[in-house]
Amino acid sequence: MRQFRATIHGKVQGVWFRAWTRDMARELGVTGWVRNMKDGNVEALAHGNDELLKKFEQRLWEGPPLARVTKIDATWSETDEILPSFSVRR
Repeated sequence: MRQFRATIHGKVQGVWFRAWTRDMARELGVTGWVRNMKDGNVEALAHGNDELLKKFEQRLWEGPPLARVTKIDATWSETDEILPSFSVRR
């Protein structure tokens, strides 16, 4: 199992980015979470295989209609942790 952790920069808060990310991840079959950060960015952690996580990353660049993603800082790693679903964290 692979883990993808990303900080998404741009206009990503107040534009339904977290709910959109949750719905998109569930559609792809990715587990993990997404949350707002105090600095105005959004952080996401996702688990899945390489193919699904690459699709997840590509979709993050799109975002919901009102979002404007300018940069994604991402790290990839192996994980043994099993997350049951994809959720929005507060």
